[in-house]
Amino acid sequence: MSKRNYVIFTLLVNGIVPWLLYVLLNDHMSSIAALSIATLVPLADNVVHLAKHRKLDAFGSLMLFTFLLTIALVLMGGSEKVLLVRESIITAGVGLVFLISLLFRRPIMFYLAMRFINNPSFADNWSFAYFRFVMRLMTLVWGIMLTLEAVVRVIMVAELSVSTYLALSNFVLYGFIGVTVLWTVVYRRHSAAKLTAIKKTV
Repeated sequence: MSKRNYVIFTLLVNGIVPWLLYVLLNDHMSSIAALSIATLVPLADNVVHLAKHRKLDAFGSLMLFTFLLTIALVLMGGSEKVLLVRESIITAGVGLVFLISLLFRRPIMFYLAMRFINNPSFADNWSFAYFRFVMRLMTLVWGIMLTLEAVVRVIMVAELSVSTYLALSNFVLYGFIGVTVLWTVVYRRHSAAKLTAIKKTV
């Protein structure tokens, strides 16, 4: 499978297909049932990946975590305001996963990059101090931005009317995500060029 097809397959199985399943099933059954069925897709992908590679897939596990957290929050129910906050809690949860992973030997960004780059020699870059710095910095930036986005939207829920919040919330979400993705693309190009130069000196 080519690199491009591999990335597309990963996004489809762990993101788009579960979301489509939920949307299609939600009109015919309860939200809990629809979410549970949608969660089976990234779960199955994780099981296959674990059986094949003897290790969990970082991206699939992260998506599975978000679905399970969503199910837990749906079960909690609550007022209209609580339901609006629910989406931000999921974003904050993912942000905290990024930040907590910094306490381990290799941060989650390393595993996510390894999954999408699909290059057998990618892991060898870990021997370079600059590469380790890049992985940790990218993990830190994503963790902070996702957590900060959640905090901003929780404040919006508390301060704004429901209609105003619904009108503005997506601008905040995609604004934070867009800025972070743009920074990642630019920084990745810069860091990749610098890492290549470092390798030539070794």
